[in-house]
Amino acid sequence: HHADIGGKTPGSAPPDSTHIEEEGVIIDNFKMIDRGQFREAEMRALLASGRYPCRNIDENMADLAAQVAANETGVREVEKMVAQFGLDVVHAYMRHVQDNAEECVRRAITALKDGAYAYELDNGDFMHVAVRVDPEARTAEIDFTGTPGNSGNYNAPLAVCHAVVLYVFRTLVGAEIPLNEGCFKPLKIIAPAGSMLHAQYPSAVIAGNTEVSQNACNALMAALGAMAGSQATMNNFVWGNDKIQNYETIGGGAGAGPGFDGASAVQTHMTNTRATDPEVLEHRFPVRLEEFSIRLGSGGRGRRRGGDGLTRRLRFLQQMTVTTLGSHRRVPPYGLAGGAPGDVGRDWIERADGTRIEHRGNDNNEVFPGDQFVMHTPSGGGWGEPDER
Repeated sequence: HHADIGGKTPGSAPPDSTHIEEEGVIIDNFKMIDRGQFREAEMRALLASGRYPCRNIDENMADLAAQVAANETGVREVEKMVAQFGLDVVHAYMRHVQDNAEECVRRAITALKDGAYAYELDNGDFMHVAVRVDPEARTAEIDFTGTPGNSGNYNAPLAVCHAVVLYVFRTLVGAEIPLNEGCFKPLKIIAPAGSMLHAQYPSAVIAGNTEVSQNACNALMAALGAMAGSQATMNNFVWGNDKIQNYETIGGGAGAGPGFDGASAVQTHMTNTRATDPEVLEHRFPVRLEEFSIRLGSGGRGRRRGGDGLTRRLRFLQQMTVTTLGSHRRVPPYGLAGGAPGDVGRDWIERADGTRIEHRGNDNNEVFPGDQFVMHTPSGGGWGEPDER
């Protein structure tokens, strides 16, 4: 993940993008290394191209060099494995891993029932998902038909939709297996082209891998009756100017389930990122972290309680543009089996003069020295009747 790849706003996450060109430099199958030579001049020219070029090309180039080095490390390790065990053995174990994953998913499917859910988004659209189980064949069909496209940036490439389905069914397995293609063999995914889960060019997609993926995960969990709604957002918090940019995702509450309370103050489901240490953050950027705390009691009530959200309060020491992409600012994360929903998220700016400026879930605003940005992240929904706790 690069801190900035161009686009209308620093950090490349404009809240109002409708065309992919507004989200940064578009790279179509560019050959970065040719016969072992890094094409630095051509790469720099590419990053400086387009309507909204990159703001910090030196940092982009350093990131790319690190990615090349990581890939080279992977190549060497695979070659060592083949040299030690032989190619036939390596191929055989790759097949074993996939066969095992396939069987694990088939076993998990036998415990499922058909289900469907219409998942409301903050903009009033509904994401539709239906699960149809064939217990004899031990297969499942996951059908997102009825899910609309989005005129903004809440669109995801099909690969993101596949990643969501893979993740959800991996959580149902209950065994330690590596993620691999074998998990997909018992599954059929239907995501109509043009919907927000199968975006077509030139759709804006900056919220696809973050917000659409989280909402799709919650919707599928609800259709399966697996757990109550988690915060279902990455609370993308992007800030910067022409010289510096930073991108944070912020945790919140996880949904409760039939045998567990939801975890508080965690990255949920599709996020898989960690917070920067406050000391590192304040050393590298002109900001001060004034508060990072748990919103005690914000989780949905139930026989099993939903996890609590977070409060993050950041003071800025320089003028910057703050951009957010965040869901569940209007619609609360759902409860299940009689459980209460979790609390919605809220965002606002407290100016140095005491003025309070409301900031929407998808929004951008200028902040000035002394201003504080405050984010309340959503909490998880509860499971079961509250009076049974």
